[in-house]
Amino acid sequence: MIEISAGGVVYKEENGELQFLLIEDRYGKRTLAKGKQEPGETLEENALREVLEETGVRGQIIKPLYTVHYQYKHAKTGELVDKEVHYYLIEALSGKLAAQIEEINAVHWRSPADAWHDQVTQGYSNNDQVMKLALHHFGIEV
Repeated sequence: MIEISAGGVVYKEENGELQFLLIEDRYGKRTLAKGKQEPGETLEENALREVLEETGVRGQIIKPLYTVHYQYKHAKTGELVDKEVHYYLIEALSGKLAAQIEEINAVHWRSPADAWHDQVTQGYSNNDQVMKLALHHFGIEV
């Protein structure tokens, strides 16, 4: 079974300061907004919809960043799932932070240094490269 998802590294510049949006998932991990692609939806539409649903932020895609591949065992069927997550760099345009309470514990704007720290200490390691590429886009090396 193959599962396709999309999401993004969302950023904003406010008062000359760059910030990145991280979510705290139901497992207490800091991660990026993402979710399953719906029928007839492009990957870009999927990413923007998931960011809006999970965080309350409306954005625009700047560029593709990276595609993460991993496997997991489906909780109900026990079937091995090949998951593919397409990540984009997304600029926040509007919206008020609002965590999707069914899936998300909290949503946080973080400085680049704090976002990277959260990623490597509290995040999923398969997203390290995604965050690294987003930071690199802004000339930030980690």
